[in-house]
This record gives sequence, structure tokens and C-alpha cells, in this order.
Amino acid sequence: MNFASLPKIELHLHLDCSLSFEVVSRLNPSITREEYQNDFIAPAKCTNLADFLTRAPKGIQLMQTEDELRLVTADMFQQLQRDGIIYAEIRFAPLFHTEKGLAPDRVVEIVESAAARASESTGIEARLILCTLRHFSEEQSLQTAHLVKRFKDTRVAALDIAGDEAGFGIDKHRAAFQSSYRPFVQGRRIGRREHGCAHACQHHVDAGI
Repeated sequence: MNFASLPKIELHLHLDCSLSFEVVSRLNPSITREEYQNDFIAPAKCTNLADFLTRAPKGIQLMQTEDELRLVTADMFQQLQRDGIIYAEIRFAPLFHTEKGLAPDRVVEIVESAAARASESTGIEARLILCTLRHFSEEQSLQTAHLVKRFKDTRVAALDIAGDEAGFGIDKHRAAFQSSYRPFVQGRRIGRREHGCAHACQHHVDAGI
């Protein structure tokens, strides 16, 4: 069976961890393929989730302007098309892309419009999930939740939380996620990866997340 030709779905795709070497080279021609492989791509086996996440900042640094965000989003859809993806849920943290003056709501506008254009040209259906981070403050999490509310009639579909589970709790994010019970938020996602397993899942349920 030729799996490459089969239609597929992608339900956990981080925009800032999906930069191809081609798009990295366009954004920063000084980065060699060896540097890309070492700094942007996680090894087959990581020590833990925190080790894996050390690669994300490299991509985030190259996603700080409108042109950069549009280019990275279009590049990701091209990769999805080559992989035979027909539906994707793409997640990113808008507050990570403000270092050069973009407002968080403008970041969402840019990525949403770029995704809409790429979806139309490739035929790939996609939704966007806005992420808060475990090390964010309560205010930052609420700000992200409010962005989900503002863009509820677009491809923005849910609120999620990302980051190192071992080092940070969830109590300060309770208000943001509880606000997603309200009709203005279409969905909320919280994934379990490696830390604490059943006990951690129960903690999330008890916290109302």
C-alpha cells in the first residue's frame, strides 16, 4: 500500500515548529542546512518535552513580521499538500509574534487570512487553535482567550495550552479556560503528553479546564 497517496488529517500541528529548510533559507539565507537540522529539528529521541521545545524559539524568531508570518503559513500548506493532508488543525501562540511591533490581534488576522488563501489554493481544510503557554501569566492567558472570542467567526476554532508540563501548573490559566464554556468560544483543547499522566489529567478536570 502506498501510504503517501492516502488522504490524511493532521490534528496537532504547531506553526512555529513546521518551518521547512526552504522557507528558513528565504527568511535567513545565512542558516546552513546543518544548522537547520541541529537547531530547528528535534532528534528522534529527546530527553523530555522541555528538550524538544528548545527548537521552537528558532522558528519564532523568524516569524515576527507580516511577510514572515504569511510566508511561513503558505510554506506549511505546501508541505501539507505534498503529504496528502486534507484537513489540519494548526496551533500557534499569537503573543509570541509581537517582538517587532505587531499587535496580537494583528498576528491572528495575518495568519488567518494567509491560511484562508492557502486553503483555497490547495483544497486543504484547516482550522486555527490559539495557544496560551504554561509559563504565561493569568492576564496573558485571558488575552489569548479573548482573541478566540474576537475571531470566532473565522477559521479560529479553539483555545489550547502548550509548553512544559513538568515545570508549570495550570491554576493561573483556570479563568481563561473556564471562559471558553461560554458560547463565544467554539472549542477548547488541552492535550496530555508525558508528565503526570492520569494524575495530571484528573487535576485538569478538577480545575475545570
